[in-house]
Amino acid sequence: MTVVGPFGLSVRDQALEADVQAGLTAVEEGLLEATKSAVPFITEAAQHLVRAGGKRFRPLLVMLSARFGDPYAPGVVPSAVVVELTHLATLYHDDVMDDAEVRRGVASANARWGNSVAVLTGDFLFARASHILADLGPEAVRVQAEAFERLVTGQILETAGPQDGRDPVDHYLDVLGGKTGSLVAVSCRFGAMMSGADETVVDVLTQYGERLGVAFQLADDVLDIASDSHESGKTPGTDLREGIATLPVLRLRERAARLGLAEDLALCELLDSDLTDDARHAEALRLLRAHPALDQARRDTVRYAEEARAALAPLPDGPAKSALVELCDAVVHRAG
Repeated sequence: MTVVGPFGLSVRDQALEADVQAGLTAVEEGLLEATKSAVPFITEAAQHLVRAGGKRFRPLLVMLSARFGDPYAPGVVPSAVVVELTHLATLYHDDVMDDAEVRRGVASANARWGNSVAVLTGDFLFARASHILADLGPEAVRVQAEAFERLVTGQILETAGPQDGRDPVDHYLDVLGGKTGSLVAVSCRFGAMMSGADETVVDVLTQYGERLGVAFQLADDVLDIASDSHESGKTPGTDLREGIATLPVLRLRERAARLGLAEDLALCELLDSDLTDDARHAEALRLLRAHPALDQARRDTVRYAEEARAALAPLPDGPAKSALVELCDAVVHRAG
């Protein structure tokens, strides 16, 4: 058994492992090339998060999805660079919106250089992704544009909150489908498209990516509460501090409204208070870590991961399909 990719994904096929590793190495080189500028400061800022590392979850999905066609087709690696550049750009912007200080175990770009530089660096990465995308053809441009529209729509819906009468959990899951599911789905779609896979295979992998992306973000929600900064690479409880209600908090509020238990209501009141206060923030984290709402959020993560696994059923068995199935298990494992 060998290990490749995020979360220690195990790959039992030596040929697949070698090809995936070679592909990810080429993606890494492509990321560094795409983030170079004639202005040294822009290069430094643009490569800040590239050099900090990361799971390269989306490029891995491109590589594995390409195994259902010609994995050596010329568009595979560039499309993986496009999705990772897009993802990185959103991180620069997210950290500004969240006022985050740490990303991937290093100072966030906004903490190091200020919000304006961070936002503009994100824009620079979007521009470089678009430049690469233009060489992949009009269909690729259309797919990426639609995904980016969904991504931004999801972010706006999160900011606006649910409309009156809308279930907050349903609203939040729709938000995640846009913010995270869309780009993960495109990763799988690009891998299959660029490899020349059959259209039915492209559709199956796109559906898989959508569900896996939501499961991946739900696992992040759990980790934001349950992990320490060493494990997650960012400051725990960032969303709590910013007043962003992720699934564990929404499940708590749902339970409080349904059962009316004093301890649940008290915790909701604490979460609604000023959590920029370090003592309140620490107490909120401690109570949420011990609350049944966190376990419910874990079960929700498992459900989406199982839906992703089920979506793969029509695909032919083989090492690539097995690796995609194992990614479902890995996402669940992250959530504990």
